[in-house]
Amino acid sequence: MAPVPVVHFVLLIAAGWLAIGTLGLGVLHRTRFVAHGLFPLGALGGLLLGAAGLAGIFTEPTTTVLPIGLPGLPFHLRVDGLSGYFLFVLGVVSAGIGAFSAGYFRKGEGAAPGLICFEYHLCIASIALVLMANDAYVFMVAWETLTLSATFLVMTNHRIAEIRRAGYLYFLISHVGALALLLCFGILQARTGDYTFANMRAQSPDVFWASLAFLFALVGFGAKAGLFPLHVWLPDAHPAAPSPVSALLSGFVLKVGLYGLLRTVFDLLHVQIAWWGVLLVVLGVATALLGVVFSTIQVDMKRLLAYSSIDNVGLMIVSLGLAVLFRAYGMTGLSALALTAMLYQIVAHAAFKSLLFLGTGAVLHATGERNLGKLGGLIRFMPWTAWCVLAGVAASAGLPPLSGFVGEWLLLQSFLFTPGLPDSVLAMTVPIAAALIAMIAALAGYTMVKFFGIVFLGQPREAKLSRARDANAWERSAFCWFAAAGVLLGLLPAQFVKLLDRVTRVLVGAGIGADNHGWLLFVPVSTARASYMPAVFMLFFIACCGLAWVLVRRFYHGRLRRAAPWSCGFPFTTARMQDTAEGFGQPIREIFAPLLRIERHLPSPFDAQPVYRVSVTDRTWPAFYDRVAALTQRAAEWAGRLQTGKIAVYLTYSFAVLILLLMLVRRW
Repeated sequence: MAPVPVVHFVLLIAAGWLAIGTLGLGVLHRTRFVAHGLFPLGALGGLLLGAAGLAGIFTEPTTTVLPIGLPGLPFHLRVDGLSGYFLFVLGVVSAGIGAFSAGYFRKGEGAAPGLICFEYHLCIASIALVLMANDAYVFMVAWETLTLSATFLVMTNHRIAEIRRAGYLYFLISHVGALALLLCFGILQARTGDYTFANMRAQSPDVFWASLAFLFALVGFGAKAGLFPLHVWLPDAHPAAPSPVSALLSGFVLKVGLYGLLRTVFDLLHVQIAWWGVLLVVLGVATALLGVVFSTIQVDMKRLLAYSSIDNVGLMIVSLGLAVLFRAYGMTGLSALALTAMLYQIVAHAAFKSLLFLGTGAVLHATGERNLGKLGGLIRFMPWTAWCVLAGVAASAGLPPLSGFVGEWLLLQSFLFTPGLPDSVLAMTVPIAAALIAMIAALAGYTMVKFFGIVFLGQPREAKLSRARDANAWERSAFCWFAAAGVLLGLLPAQFVKLLDRVTRVLVGAGIGADNHGWLLFVPVSTARASYMPAVFMLFFIACCGLAWVLVRRFYHGRLRRAAPWSCGFPFTTARMQDTAEGFGQPIREIFAPLLRIERHLPSPFDAQPVYRVSVTDRTWPAFYDRVAALTQRAAEWAGRLQTGKIAVYLTYSFAVLILLLMLVRRW
């Protein structure tokens, strides 16, 4: 019996998710059945999808055609190394989120549980279809289905006005991006009328049209990925959605935009130009800097993680920019190195950021609080959640030997080769971005210290926190799944890079893991330049901790007298004396004040109850979107003057437009 082609297997999994979601519509209010029956089935589908994605990486591309589209426009589907890798990551993310959702969703979560189940499984099925799409038609159908389902998931608690606004903003920005994608595909088909990706690969557009297609793709996919200045939907949408949905948005929906950029730049286009890479690096650094600065000053734990996701997306865009830059100058091996850094960051971020968002969901259910100023000391009451979240925090901070370190280390290794670029101006200026990346990485670590310390360490800031209960068994399984993924990715980079080599060879024809230095030693380029031994690092860390424990138990046990800390001579310490979220963020807020829009409310000395408030918002709104809105309003008012209500005037307009079109057609 012949094996089932990978594309057919993935299609069956997507159909299974649609069936699970449809079944959820039939049991809208049966919370227990939906949570403990349907979501675990969806998680099982995620495991199968991960296996199918791995098979897609190691096998030749498989294709199929579904006769379910419009006449003459069937669905062309294909799974190759690139789509297989993203399907693998989607499987990992959906398996963990599905398991967590089994213990998370309960009555009172906004929409009916069955409806949430339908929207969630429709969303992940549409993502799988986007990754398999082999023509612009099916791509846009799946893309719009993804946007609609994600919008409804964001607006789960739609009775709250702020949540409705967040969903509308996401929907609006996504459709601006969709219009740009339509224009991009229109250019790539080169007036042939054939919108299959195979036809687009066969075209050879000149530099002008290729650059125009790239810019439209950058806008379209950048809107979904949260690229500056199209990031404005992300800080509102992530906190508005339920925590499993936030994990899906950050863990993978953002990556769909990155997949589209990779597919367009390295697959559909046959040319890479240096200024494309420079533009991507500049936008990536701006995105990462904005994200990390705003994350340091947040007091809402979900908004903090949302801005942190913007930071991580910026780093991935920088890696993509370096890959394009190296490719433009024929430096294929270095392009593969930068692409490897990006692909590693994608899977690492999917694991640790999903873990962090799910951890905030457990905290939110246990305490009812998202405000960092009302949390604290939860490691005493939620140890499972705290220790698993600590693994995600360490990975997000880029600490070795976890997954977050490897991707950032590979990115910095890529920057070390930029002085060898043939363009002397680029060779001198691009390394400046490396210094900014190092600063951004340090600020990201600062943010994670703030997040974990404020939420889990110290004393509880509210009396009700002592009643918090730890995550249930379903939620713990998801925590362990993502934490284990982060540890394994960090400990086995050499083995995983061999997998990534198959993907980079599809994109640029080269990889970095050809040389075998053993499973202990990870050498991205050559041992003369840099090497890394994560397992040895882990063993050394464990040995140091063990030695400290033995020394304390052997030489100091029984000789210590426990006493309250000195506390500057004041023994009555309370939770109010601990560092606050505002206190952590204040130095960063002052340093980067020119990048922020700060509004202060100063109380009067005569106020009976004086209140000091500081509001920090994104300058992108007044600098860009407010001006666009004002310009649109003026254009609408001008167009409104044409509406006189007289049919004779309207006929005159129509006649004038018809004459103008005839003149243009004749001239053409």
